Amino acid sequence: MARVDYADINHPDTRPLVERIRKERSSLPNLYRMLLNSPPVAEGWLTYLTAIRQKSSLTPRLRELLILRVAVLNDADYEFEQHLPIAVKAGCTDAQVAALKTGDFSTLEKGEGAALTYCDEMTRNIRVKDTTFAALRAAFNDKEIVEITATVGAYNMVSRFLEAIQVDHE
Repeated sequence: MARVDYADINHPDTRPLVERIRKERSSLPNLYRMLLNSPPVAEGWLTYLTAIRQKSSLTPRLRELLILRVAVLNDADYEFEQHLPIAVKAGCTDAQVAALKTGDFSTLEKGEGAALTYCDEMTRNIRVKDTTFAALRAAFNDKEIVEITATVGAYNMVSRFLEAIQVDHE
């Protein structure tokens, strides 16, 4: 059970934002029902995460591999369950999803493995080893590195929010 009450989504002040969220997310997940307790935070969150998920140049498959790995590392079941169907639709196999849970990236493409190792170090240690960054640099350009870094950072924020407040699964 969530530690904070969900916002009243029928309140006149939040109706336009509720409709925007439904339009951009095709639903109103509990995460956003919680965020709507602070409409400015919900609006900023929506804008930022929409940029990460829908405007980034990363392949949907890589993006979802990163998001699922962050969820695994942070024991964020809600995040994992929300993104698993998206990952499958983006081409992730059952074996690759299982690899995300064990940390064995050997079955992934070289660049994906480098990005996931980077994700692990960012999430666990904050600072990333030079050798890890060099492997990432060998596989991705500046724009992609920024987008990988922003994706990992954003979904660490998401999982920490979800788990601290204990947002309920749909």
